[in-house]
Amino acid sequence: MKAIAVLLADDHQIVREGFRSLLGHERDIEVVGEAATGREAVQLTRKLHPAVVVMDIAMPLLNGLEAARQIRKAFPDIRVLILSAHSDDVYIERATELGAAGFLLKQTSSHVLAQAIREVHKGGTFFCADISKRVFRRNPVDRKGNSMKTGNRLSSRETEVLQMIAEGLPNKKVAVELGVSIKTVDKHRQHLMGKLDIHDAAGLTRYAIAEGIIESNVRRKIR
Repeated sequence: MKAIAVLLADDHQIVREGFRSLLGHERDIEVVGEAATGREAVQLTRKLHPAVVVMDIAMPLLNGLEAARQIRKAFPDIRVLILSAHSDDVYIERATELGAAGFLLKQTSSHVLAQAIREVHKGGTFFCADISKRVFRRNPVDRKGNSMKTGNRLSSRETEVLQMIAEGLPNKKVAVELGVSIKTVDKHRQHLMGKLDIHDAAGLTRYAIAEGIIESNVRRKIR
């Protein structure tokens, strides 16, 4: 039987190493790659085409939820399993909106993680006990993990730009990360402000935190 190919995405190397070690004891699961950022997770998904991506939420430059959206859009057959330290309703709701097949807390045992990987690989959904009741009460999903709600009104590129602005990156660094001109980044910023009716960086940061795009403690200090 062919092993289930899994990509681990978490910005902490020690966490990735821990889960790789734990999953290494499962004969039917193979960790084929590791990503430290959401953007790297998308890139490695394109390269490795794993069956399941185990995705953290809080990652720099491109968070796990936006990475999940991009992966689901490009590869509908690949299942995304969110594994986070946070159980806030905003994260759970956005994860299910974006088509994640499951949501586990990092305190979850390796046995439950392996069980979740197997279940979502078969086409089902898997939410740990602490979260499942809230998920199906607030935002029903079908057996394939497809949300019955509409997604975020921001595009993928707009969400990327918003995250980097909220993290405190200046336009020049945002342009480098996205491979576009500073003028293009400025246009994105102005469009975001107009679309959200928010006209300062502080307001965009508050919006990003409220929507679960960044955590409240990740804003960078740029000198």
